[in-house]
Amino acid sequence: MMRIVAISGSLGARSRNLALLTTAITLAPPGVDLVLFDGIRDLPHFNPDVEASAVPESVLRWRQALEASDAVLIASPEYGFSLPGALKNAIDWVIGSGELDSKVVAITAAVPGPERGRRGLQALRETLAAVRASIVGGEPIPAGPEFERLVAALVEALIQAVKDAASRTSDVIRLDGHSSISSHLSGSAISCCDGR
Repeated sequence: MMRIVAISGSLGARSRNLALLTTAITLAPPGVDLVLFDGIRDLPHFNPDVEASAVPESVLRWRQALEASDAVLIASPEYGFSLPGALKNAIDWVIGSGELDSKVVAITAAVPGPERGRRGLQALRETLAAVRASIVGGEPIPAGPEFERLVAALVEALIQAVKDAASRTSDVIRLDGHSSISSHLSGSAISCCDGR
């Protein structure tokens, strides 16, 4: 079972981005457990001194949710040409501890029109670069008749990216296990991804 944790960058109960994630959950195929994590609202402001004394329970829950996931789906609004403070704070809490390191992360924004939300997504992409996340998507999804199809396509692309990452990891493990490099290369196509 593949597990994907879904995170809304908005704390609003009627957020378009929360609605997008709810749609994604209903569209997840069999064999994929797509679950909403609503705990970033409970995180204290990031402070290294707090972590040095005792890690708050809300932070532990956040880190455990990421650790237990194969991938992450983030839908986030744009606030002031950037990402919301609550989402940035959540990411700050796991930069040092590593739960997001090299994780496959799909990002999008539910928007009223196609040209909205792009600066916020770019800021989110730059923030996730700090943990070397492998980004999927990155385009806003506007309201309209294509909304569900675009959400489904993003979920499908995220699932495929997780499978591709697992396959690459498996190939590395086999090579490290002293299998024949020449037979490995002759028996499979070599592909690479620049992470864009």
